Amino acid sequence: MRYYKVMLGAFAILLMIGSVTGCNTFRGMGQDVQKGGQAIEGAASR
Repeated sequence: MRYYKVMLGAFAILLMIGSVTGCNTFRGMGQDVQKGGQAIEGAASR
């Protein structure tokens, strides 16, 4: 159940990041997704 909540939270964060930043290119979107993933990994490893 915990894994499900982490994944749902990660998806929600990525969705918010994508909608707030309004990336101009696919490359920029990829970088945003990568940074979001790194932040989630850091939070999950604590």
